[in-house]
Amino acid sequence: MENPSEEASARWKSLPSWLLTQTANHAHRLVTDGFSSVNARGYHYRLLATLETFGPASQAALGRHSGIHLSDMVATINELADRELVERAPDPADRRRNIISLTATGKRQLRRLEKQLAETQDELLAPLSSQERQRLTDLLSRLLDHHDRRTGTDGSQ
Repeated sequence: MENPSEEASARWKSLPSWLLTQTANHAHRLVTDGFSSVNARGYHYRLLATLETFGPASQAALGRHSGIHLSDMVATINELADRELVERAPDPADRRRNIISLTATGKRQLRRLEKQLAETQDELLAPLSSQERQRLTDLLSRLLDHHDRRTGTDGSQ
């Protein structure tokens, strides 16, 4: 007869919620370590990618587009500005507001972060074929979209 503790362990280790949580923990560690190896954080990537996608914008607009809470936005912009990856300039329409833009150095850093992120994705998903990776991405997107609609969130926080 199987050991009762092994049976209980097998029961919860096969639950999708447990599997998702454990995989998310691994993913977070890999992404954090990968970005750290190039002197960056996840917020840096999100902000630089948002600027490249949407162009120069106010802090509030960047927060909406990137999902970075306004309370974290100022610190992130400060870190990136100190490294000359972004620039602040007064908004001609409202001098009290700054417009943040991506610098050439910021674009180069974004390419490095994208390369690092691709390597991290490969490490995380190593045991899966390309078709399995796409299927997993599709299924996770479907789950997230469903729960975002039910809760009225966009999943970015």
